[in-house]
Amino acid sequence: MNARSERLRLEGAAGAVEALRDEPPDGLPRRGVAVIAHPHPLFGGTMDNKVVQTLARAFVQSGWTAVRFNFRGVGASEGEYDEGRGETEDLLHVVKAVAPEGPLCLAGFSFGAFVTSRALQALWGQRDIERIVLVGTAASRFQVPELAAAARERALVIHGEQDDTVALQSVFDWARPQSLPVTVVPGVEHFFHGQLPLLKSLVLRHLR
Repeated sequence: MNARSERLRLEGAAGAVEALRDEPPDGLPRRGVAVIAHPHPLFGGTMDNKVVQTLARAFVQSGWTAVRFNFRGVGASEGEYDEGRGETEDLLHVVKAVAPEGPLCLAGFSFGAFVTSRALQALWGQRDIERIVLVGTAASRFQVPELAAAARERALVIHGEQDDTVALQSVFDWARPQSLPVTVVPGVEHFFHGQLPLLKSLVLRHLR
């Protein structure tokens, strides 16, 4: 959390959803709302993950209100792990609650990138989704949907060269049929240890 974080209790399909909302600093024009999804719930993933926090800071610094939330069964969010199906419902409920209209960004890390891509399928064409950020996309572990053709121009896909959780090759295999560029950070593993400032700068550049 930071000094401008607001703790939220939202309603989802499986009950309460715990969330945090971070607002841009005073004087910075508001651009819209970004909703950020966290890594795998069964392996310690929460909205307080360092990569998720880094994404939130980048969005806030760029004038976006950043909302990160705990999937069902994590923290104070009710329900149980549902292999991505219910978690997609969670994300869509959060979007409906915190950003029912107006410009929207979606972002996710690891399992959260997989869920974000599923939510994007449901929202694309219905909402103005200005930017998409997928980090460490869990393409080796889940069937990650392809992005809509027009969405690819708005997407930033980032992966660590030495990711030992999700092999880089699996992300290339997912991205190749879409002609979807992948930004590879040399020497970096899944959690971007020691390279979070670089991750933030890449996202800031994408959001300009």
